[in-house]
Amino acid sequence: MKRVIFTFVACSCFGIAFSQNTISQKTIKPYDWNDRNNNPIYRSDSITKKEFTLIFLVQDSTFSTETQKKLTNAFFKVYPQEVKRFNKEATKKVVFIIDPSYEGVAAASNNIIRCNPEWMKKHPEDIDVITHEAMHLVQAYYKGHTPGWLTEGIADYVRHKYGVNNEKGGWQLTPFKPEHHYTNAYRITARFLVWIEANVDKKIVDKMNAAAYKGEYKDTLWVEYTGKTVDQLWADYAKAQAPKN
Repeated sequence: MKRVIFTFVACSCFGIAFSQNTISQKTIKPYDWNDRNNNPIYRSDSITKKEFTLIFLVQDSTFSTETQKKLTNAFFKVYPQEVKRFNKEATKKVVFIIDPSYEGVAAASNNIIRCNPEWMKKHPEDIDVITHEAMHLVQAYYKGHTPGWLTEGIADYVRHKYGVNNEKGGWQLTPFKPEHHYTNAYRITARFLVWIEANVDKKIVDKMNAAAYKGEYKDTLWVEYTGKTVDQLWADYAKAQAPKN
């Protein structure tokens, strides 16, 4: 394992997607995924284990070092598994930014994962946000037209299968309700995929992921792989959730 620790006073850049322009900290500009948004970096850690590198940038002076350690450990436990199973061509270098400029929970793009520090302060055990977001980097569905509900459903399926701290984080697949639909995405779709995998086609997630990565997803694939449309599969799934007499 190689580890490099950096201390930043003003502005520093890595040879990745960050802007190299020096801008006043008082400047307000649109959110840019290719830049660190001029927030001061209070801690930075670059760790390499085998072929994988995680660059961890902390832009919040009060962010917990213990939470940082847990997120780092989760990344190195889970991300290699995600890459091995779903996309061996996925990036081997990931930048994780604790970014107070980001107003959501977490998101991923351009080999960068951004996480809202306030969310992690309020939910310090929600470590598997990194499991979900890292899967988006593996997915890399840049071609074609994969529906968002499937993209997010697969990411939460992966969190369910490979997550390291879901129970402590209070995270689980959403119990079925009659008003649910597979297009609700995230945990609802993930639970549907788990059911298909267990009852219809054990390779369904791998097949859909491969098609989406190649830009070849289409609704007719459900029939090709399972013999039924996605709506028919959902009807079967919903029926299977009914209480047994």
